[in-house]
Amino acid sequence: MAGERARSLGKGSTAPGPVPEGLIRVYSMRFCPFAERTLLVLKSKGIKHEIININLKNKPDWLFEKNPFGLVPILETSKGQLIYESPITCEYLDEAYPGKKLLPADPYERAYQKMLLERFSKLPPLAFKHLLAVKNGEDSSVLKAEFSEKLGEFEEILAGCKTVFYGGDSVSMIDYMIWPWFERLEFFQLPDCLQHTPKLRQWVEAMKKDPAVKATMTDTQMLKGFFELYAKNSPEACDYGL
Repeated sequence: MAGERARSLGKGSTAPGPVPEGLIRVYSMRFCPFAERTLLVLKSKGIKHEIININLKNKPDWLFEKNPFGLVPILETSKGQLIYESPITCEYLDEAYPGKKLLPADPYERAYQKMLLERFSKLPPLAFKHLLAVKNGEDSSVLKAEFSEKLGEFEEILAGCKTVFYGGDSVSMIDYMIWPWFERLEFFQLPDCLQHTPKLRQWVEAMKKDPAVKATMTDTQMLKGFFELYAKNSPEACDYGL
């Protein structure tokens, strides 16, 4: 069954058939921030797509035929072409489909956004470690301080841009690439890290008004309910709330 709120496919399930002409399929998981990146681009560009949710705690064997890492997101075209790794799926969608381009045309600006993304890649593991430390009753102050320090770097970068968004006066690829973790700051128990970052707070409020962001946001309580089950390795985690 396809759809954003469809139950996930797990071990023992049959792989979906060919992708219908005129659609692109995304293999996703409702609570995955990496898959959310791909969904943001799909929705921003108005690309017709279908969603197949995957149970990442009880993975179907056929998933590894789509992606040898067994992870989401994965794109599948009507020609049977497969694209995985979230930044690669997003760049593919931007290049393969018409409409507003999310990556800059200028080679340096494109490279700059990719360098920013590489710098940002250090933050998600810190956020997750902080969440686990809090959950386990451990001292999380060092992790929180390190996260705040790196967030401060992005405050300085945004201040230097002199625009609301990282790529100019409208949302671009880098904004979508980093957004899912800002959406989850409360879930990661790190919301006060924005107290001393006025530019980032302004950016967050601007992002919340974006139609693609509005269409993909997940309630914090839903995320918490999901994680309680996920941390227990429950196969029901990915279908929490359905």
